[in-house]
Amino acid sequence: MVGTYLLLAWTWLRASAQYPGQLVTMMIGSFAVNALDVLAIWVIFEHTGSLGGFDLAEVMFLYGSAGLSFALSDMLFGNVDRLSQHIRAGTFDTMLIRPASAFVQMAADRFGVHRFGRTAQAAVVLGVALSQLDLPWSRAWMIPVMVVCGIVIFASVFALGGALQFLLTDAPEVANAFTYGGGTLTQYPLSVYGGELVRGVTFVVPLAFVNWQPGLFVLDRQDPFGLPYGLRFAAPLAALLLAAVAAFAWRAGIRRYRSTGS
Repeated sequence: MVGTYLLLAWTWLRASAQYPGQLVTMMIGSFAVNALDVLAIWVIFEHTGSLGGFDLAEVMFLYGSAGLSFALSDMLFGNVDRLSQHIRAGTFDTMLIRPASAFVQMAADRFGVHRFGRTAQAAVVLGVALSQLDLPWSRAWMIPVMVVCGIVIFASVFALGGALQFLLTDAPEVANAFTYGGGTLTQYPLSVYGGELVRGVTFVVPLAFVNWQPGLFVLDRQDPFGLPYGLRFAAPLAALLLAAVAAFAWRAGIRRYRSTGS
């Protein structure tokens, strides 16, 4: 499955490389557009010393770690949210008859290097934040774990959004509320939101495990909502459970799917 994905992604990359000028422009544009989010946070800290009880370096750490997870997940699996376009056009049928996973084909569809710009921007922000925090290794080991778990969580949300489109072919906006909306929500400390929302993204759609709960451990901070300390180490379990739910939903959608006949 991994080999098939890499082959399809490489094919699309070779196609996009035929227009190098456009490719570089799109990468730079993606980097610059996402850098505006950092500018917005910087403007906030020009008027206050903390955001939700966290200083600038800590907020940048939460932003960078969530942004890196989302950017990598969006680059690798984000095309799944275009499923309804293929269903309406009838091109999804061709994916079902090929000797490869339909999910892998959807994920690799029109894979573009221009999304590296967003990934690079998040990586730069995370690197700068870590240089300011000077974290001990006794807590820093959690950082790669939270990034990987974040990728799995966002990929699962993309898969769930795709599965929803088997039922509602006009549902990309609904799916985007959880995918891109979730990416935006996790850019900031969850302490700026209400308690009910935080419990929802902890126990229902586990976006809190992308960077918030493990981030509290890395930063050695108390949970302002008083949730159990053990949740800080539950990101791998949350990612696996959500991935299992997403896989079940995707398979159910495939079984339910009926060709458009076009």
